[in-house]
Amino acid sequence: MERIQRADLLRRICSAEQAAQFVSHGKTVGMSGFTKAGDVKALPKTLAERAAKATRDEAFSITVITGASLGHNSDGVMAGAGLLARRLPFQVDTLLRRKINEGEVMYLDQHLSETAEQLRSGHLPPIDVAIIEAVAILDDGSIVPTMSVGNSASFVSQAKRVIVELNTSVPLALVGMHDIYLPEPVGQRQPIPLTHAAQRIGQTSIKVDPAKIVGIVITDQADSPSSVQAPDLETSAIAHHIVGFLSSEVEKGRMSDSLLPLQVGIGSIANAVMHGLIDSPFNELTMYSEVLQDSAIALLDSGTVSFASTSSVTLSEAVYQRFVSGIEQYRDKIVLRPQEISNHPEIIRRLGIICLNTALEFDIYGNVNSTHVCGTHMMNGIGGSGDFARNGQLSIFVTKSIAKGGQISSVVPMVSHVDHSEHDVDVVVTECGLADLRGLAPRERAALIIEKCAHPDYRDALRDYVSRAQKQRGGQTPHLLEEAFSWHTRFHTTGNML
Repeated sequence: MERIQRADLLRRICSAEQAAQFVSHGKTVGMSGFTKAGDVKALPKTLAERAAKATRDEAFSITVITGASLGHNSDGVMAGAGLLARRLPFQVDTLLRRKINEGEVMYLDQHLSETAEQLRSGHLPPIDVAIIEAVAILDDGSIVPTMSVGNSASFVSQAKRVIVELNTSVPLALVGMHDIYLPEPVGQRQPIPLTHAAQRIGQTSIKVDPAKIVGIVITDQADSPSSVQAPDLETSAIAHHIVGFLSSEVEKGRMSDSLLPLQVGIGSIANAVMHGLIDSPFNELTMYSEVLQDSAIALLDSGTVSFASTSSVTLSEAVYQRFVSGIEQYRDKIVLRPQEISNHPEIIRRLGIICLNTALEFDIYGNVNSTHVCGTHMMNGIGGSGDFARNGQLSIFVTKSIAKGGQISSVVPMVSHVDHSEHDVDVVVTECGLADLRGLAPRERAALIIEKCAHPDYRDALRDYVSRAQKQRGGQTPHLLEEAFSWHTRFHTTGNML
């Protein structure tokens, strides 16, 4: 078989049901997959079917660790069957989200750069079984991942057993696009020798002792398509504000018209905003990000972006087909890395990344909530935004100023959950405007954010809150503690923040 170049591994080909027998109750399983790309397709369903048949006397549940979210409703299928006892570090599935918020699945929301590091240091239970999607197995037994790398290399390194899902729907031309590099253990670690986005520092496949590969399952199923949205009036306005801001940074001599490497978080708003760069005055841009969406491919196709480093390529169905059919033209423009390298603080700080991520809400002082609705209910997770916000050269957060037809303001007196403190946030943007918070004290930040970013329907209420907080309480960061979350409680009881 062309995709299995090591002959003695051919006898490891088996069904998903046979491979699933290598996973037992209570074990920790590392599954490939990052934002619906490169995820395993067969084993999640097969393991879920087994869990659904389990009895009280023969329980079957596991801990599942991935790179990020899985596709094809895999998380929902596993959660619905009672398979998931614990899940980390990121998810986007509706059913799993409900199980998490009902307390049925213990969910650890982690910075995406930290999971592999915590596994390596023993802070998390070790991986018992790694289940990895591959485009090929080379003659030395090493595994070539598909459309993402994520944490796969770390899972394989640590796992006692490895199951490979060999996906024949992914073209072999993907071989050579990956750059697999893992840091040494703490105490023996050398500087990561990456000094520009296009540099390659590792291998094109994941090294593994072939004896650890206990099963190879053949699949033929494409990744789940991303559900991107076309730019609308609000996201186009946000893009316009950001292009104007970056143009000003160029005029002030802080960067060239090639800017600094760009990172763009997952999501429809960020993807739509990036489309706005196609007609911008910038050229020869580079990206150093954890995920590439449709907008990145459009920027590469237009020539606006010359090179993109990532850990995952997550595309809509139409753009995916264009990508795989013309993969040769992208081979020298894209590199796929492990997520602990794509998101590593050392590299982000060295390269001076411009970071663009999405907020659920931010407050008048620049604190950002990107995970919890009304402070309690998990949406998806922090993802890689914290890795980049803390260490980037410019940390930009975007959101629409209102949600649910104006019943919710995305700019509030105090965020109901803090993922990114004011210390890590440089710029906040809505369709109303952009607030550059650098060098400003909290009282100055509040005035600027209200004026530039809050929706007109909420500005007077925010101004009133700030004025009374300053008069009644004072302080470096004035707040009325008895009212700080009143907007959220009002929404909870009436369905409207006003």
